[in-house]
Amino acid sequence: MYRGKIQSVAKEKFADLPYFDRPREKLQRRGPASLSDFELLEVLIGSGSADTDVSQIARQLQRVLQRSTGELLLEDLTAIRGVSLARAARVLSALEIARRYLQKTAEPLKTAADMVARLDDIRAKKQEYLVALTLDGGQRLIAQRTVTIGTLDMVMAHPREVFADAITDRAASVVVAHNHPSGGVEPSHNDISLTQQLTAAGQLLGVELRDHIIVSKSDYFSFRQRHML
Repeated sequence: MYRGKIQSVAKEKFADLPYFDRPREKLQRRGPASLSDFELLEVLIGSGSADTDVSQIARQLQRVLQRSTGELLLEDLTAIRGVSLARAARVLSALEIARRYLQKTAEPLKTAADMVARLDDIRAKKQEYLVALTLDGGQRLIAQRTVTIGTLDMVMAHPREVFADAITDRAASVVVAHNHPSGGVEPSHNDISLTQQLTAAGQLLGVELRDHIIVSKSDYFSFRQRHML
């Protein structure tokens, strides 16, 4: 995470660009694939602030994205000169919606290892995150969502919170997963109880609980692999 205001070093101001070379106009004429990463960020940001040109903001944001090795936080963006809370929230929302709906794989998630590969964003969290992956009949990912965020050593969830989106997605099955910040992956009594509740609820709703996976930074536990489902 980067703290402190990041100073602008961009050489060219947006207003100096010829009209036909401006990112929005290029996108309109030639489509988004024709824009550089920097130009796409200019379009996303939209406009500058009172004292910072949009090109300067885009350049700083590009550098933060390039340096980021994990989850991008709101504070990372508001540390950039010219980025307000509202603008930072808009950028993070765009990144999250892209992650949820556009970064899908057509390959089925058949094994626990396939599913664990989708969980890198929660493995190092300092709180327990419960996420749900909804799958179609071919075990392909429909959507991945955070269901709830818990404490350092516990996450509470009700079956309705897990299966509400699965029903909306018309999913054939659902995988739930959560992280253990402590580093161990053996299930607790609460983890086992939640798995039993979700299994029973899935049977009633006709949406199979495909697996419950616990992850840490370097290991994972699959209820299905251990024949506990």
